[in-house]
Amino acid sequence: MRAITYSEFGPAAEVLKLVDLPTPHPAYGEVLVRLKASGVNPSDISGRSGMRPGVTTPAYPQIIPHSDGAGVIEAVGEGVDPARIGQRVWIWNGQWQRAFGTAADYIALPSLQAVALPDNITFSEGAVLGIPAMTATYCVLGGGDVAGKTLLVSGGGGTVGRLAVQIAKTSGARVISTAGNAAQQEAARQAGADAVLGYNDPDLAAGILAANDGQPVDQIVEVEFGRNAEVSTAVIAERGRIVAYGSAKDRTPMLPFYPLMFKGVTLEMALVYILSESARRTTEAQLTTLLEQGALDIRIAHTLPLEACAEAHDRIANGQRAGSVILTI
Repeated sequence: MRAITYSEFGPAAEVLKLVDLPTPHPAYGEVLVRLKASGVNPSDISGRSGMRPGVTTPAYPQIIPHSDGAGVIEAVGEGVDPARIGQRVWIWNGQWQRAFGTAADYIALPSLQAVALPDNITFSEGAVLGIPAMTATYCVLGGGDVAGKTLLVSGGGGTVGRLAVQIAKTSGARVISTAGNAAQQEAARQAGADAVLGYNDPDLAAGILAANDGQPVDQIVEVEFGRNAEVSTAVIAERGRIVAYGSAKDRTPMLPFYPLMFKGVTLEMALVYILSESARRTTEAQLTTLLEQGALDIRIAHTLPLEACAEAHDRIANGQRAGSVILTI
């Protein structure tokens, strides 16, 4: 089978290689998926470039990158219902704590990690579900029903944020969003946000409260926890919830502990790779319902062939995209 691999950290064009590898065989409890699309995420770029703190060499001698993907089950191992053969599926954690991910013709992995893909969702859209869509779904709905609540979605023009806006609106919430430039702000509006503010506004906290008739917000979905910690603390309601899935611009933030404590705020760091089994099954079911309802507009910025994997990594790294980057296989 064709596969993109790397064996050392470095620039995408230098370390990513297109090679031929043996097609894997599904072991007990596994399925073999003929991949049709591979999703590229920022975590794939940090993993390939060696940007993760404390990691100096790749974890495996040869790595096929990418955790997200979609395709068709071609074979099953012992212990898996043969009726799964021919099923359209999307993949999660394809390369999380594993050597071989989805940037290849095939992947063999545990059956639970291949989830049925609704018929109304394309393979390219399916390759966005494992990290971006699952993160958005969990951050919005993981703490319970949001109907009638006001949610603040930070970075509503980004891939996860834009999905979070749609999920919150579909689930009956009022949504306020922050975003960067004019195009990103418009993307958040088109996703359904009731109010959108520039995240560089000089008095952002006051603007958020004004957009909610002077009232604090019930829940925050946060992409930049450190940078926005003071604003979040100012606008969150008593017994509110902050679910943070990123803090890239401030990796060691100072926490305003007492202001948060005296509001009784719940703070959760959400990492979709390590959801508990029960949380993952619940989130998968919620996401499947949203997909079947046609509630999500999954925005894809670039679709490239497998051999253009290095270009796909560079498009993610330079930040000049308005949606997901997908490799077709």
